[in-house]
Amino acid sequence: MTLLRTKDAMSQQHTAAPADDSAVATVADRRDWWRDAVIYQVYPRSFADSNGDGMGDLEGVRSRLPYLRDLGVDAVWLSPFYASPQADAGYDVADYRAVDPMFGNLLDADALIRDAHGLGLRIIVDLVPNHSSDQHEWFKRAVAEGPGSPLRERYHFRPGKGKHGELPPNDWESIFGGPAWTRVTEPDGTPGEWYLHLFAPEQPDFNWEHPAVGDEFRSILRFWLDMGVDGFRIDVAHGLVKADGLPDLGSHDQLKLLGNDVMPFFDQDGVHEVYRQWRKVLDEYAGERIFVAEAWTPTVERTANYVRPDELHQAFNFQYLGTDWDAGQLRTVIDRTLEAMRPVGAPATWVLSNHDVTRHATRFANPPGLGTQIRTAGDRALGLRRARAATLLMLALPGSAYVYQGEELGLPDVVDLPDEVRQDPAYFRGAGQDGFRDGCRVPIPWTRTGSSYGFGSGGSWLPQPTTWGELSVEAQQGVPGSTLELYRSALGVRRSRPDLGAGDSVQWLRAPEGVLAFRRGDFVCVANTTGESVTTPTYGRVLLASGELTEAGDETKVPADTTVWWTTA
Repeated sequence: MTLLRTKDAMSQQHTAAPADDSAVATVADRRDWWRDAVIYQVYPRSFADSNGDGMGDLEGVRSRLPYLRDLGVDAVWLSPFYASPQADAGYDVADYRAVDPMFGNLLDADALIRDAHGLGLRIIVDLVPNHSSDQHEWFKRAVAEGPGSPLRERYHFRPGKGKHGELPPNDWESIFGGPAWTRVTEPDGTPGEWYLHLFAPEQPDFNWEHPAVGDEFRSILRFWLDMGVDGFRIDVAHGLVKADGLPDLGSHDQLKLLGNDVMPFFDQDGVHEVYRQWRKVLDEYAGERIFVAEAWTPTVERTANYVRPDELHQAFNFQYLGTDWDAGQLRTVIDRTLEAMRPVGAPATWVLSNHDVTRHATRFANPPGLGTQIRTAGDRALGLRRARAATLLMLALPGSAYVYQGEELGLPDVVDLPDEVRQDPAYFRGAGQDGFRDGCRVPIPWTRTGSSYGFGSGGSWLPQPTTWGELSVEAQQGVPGSTLELYRSALGVRRSRPDLGAGDSVQWLRAPEGVLAFRRGDFVCVANTTGESVTTPTYGRVLLASGELTEAGDETKVPADTTVWWTTA
């Protein structure tokens, strides 16, 4: 890969020339590719619209695959595109073996998978096993057939409490706010049993104690593996299995407990047997297919349980995602992550943004301690500077990294969407999540102008800010110092140095307070998380920096909120 040296007031960096087909064709043949892979998340409805209806689709994604190849990622994770009423943006699945017409059809999915493989990219699809849509055939029949229907045993139907069954079966609360139970009207028109939904009422939870549920999902796995997908990201992987008897939690502020304790409906030990069975299915197929867990757990040590050798391959590192831009906090979570993954032989994963949290360019623009759902824009310039530095730090760590669409453009969250355009179901329920996830889901800009900045020939399903044009791919491509070119350069360096993502440890170096410095072989990374410039040793030749450096002999002045990569070779 050819590297071109550029320098301007924003950054000092090598700019990687776009990869040619011969350079990327070997990616799919590389053993253990997932251990250090950079995986790009595509939210299909907001990535590219091929037919001008304002909604992204599979053909739109397919048309932009060369962009992703040239960016330098190894795999593409697609958020759900299954047949769905879209009560929760496709995470309410009505048919796991069909593509929703708004995204295309199975032929489009097949073409996308084939084209991606031809470009050296792997495809990972979302799988939603904790719950279905209330329009799934099983659930519709379960309601229509009334009490005693065998299909009700495939979900969690229960009689209510109270004299007339008017109270929910237990005190569990929905993640989206309000009770986690909804009462059905029976075929004779009377109020009847209640069903469990940990998310929206349109998302009834499966009963994973019923053998038909496990049989069905193993069949679904084989369907998509036969289509050629390279793996699955498992939505709510910490869910599925519930504690025996569905016991009361005894708290009326349950959402504050999430991520801090093992809940009777999350992170139950029984879920691991499900994944051991799934792993047997996956291992029947050639090509190193993988599972990735979305597992929100109280500790990274419990997350490691999901990636034992006979279970899943990777688990998202939400502890890292939720860490403030603070050297001490970051070092603690990095050390704990590497220590937790080492005994089970799994790679660490690192992620800064996804479709469920405020983009990190906006999180870092605000004061620390506000969490991952933030409603204020903050200091845009500060947020972008920190986001760029955080990206270089993330990509310097051993293991696999995830990039959410648009972060390579430095996109902020859109925090001022009008209430009338919001579609996040959590926004429309009582307490619960803030319900402002729409801000990170606004369609991304490709061109400086146009009705949707190149997203499609029509408009976009969520309004885009007027500033989107100057953040577009067209505006940043080939511009030294732009965030897009910083990402391309970083991914190019990472690919040219296979040892960068390999291994399971870092060697910490002495550094000023507020600065992280570590060595990995002949590679050194320094991240200044403070608001002031710091002076560090000049460790060698600069490979890449997120901001402008001042080098003077044996010392280098690293600006505030800046990360530098050196090679000592």
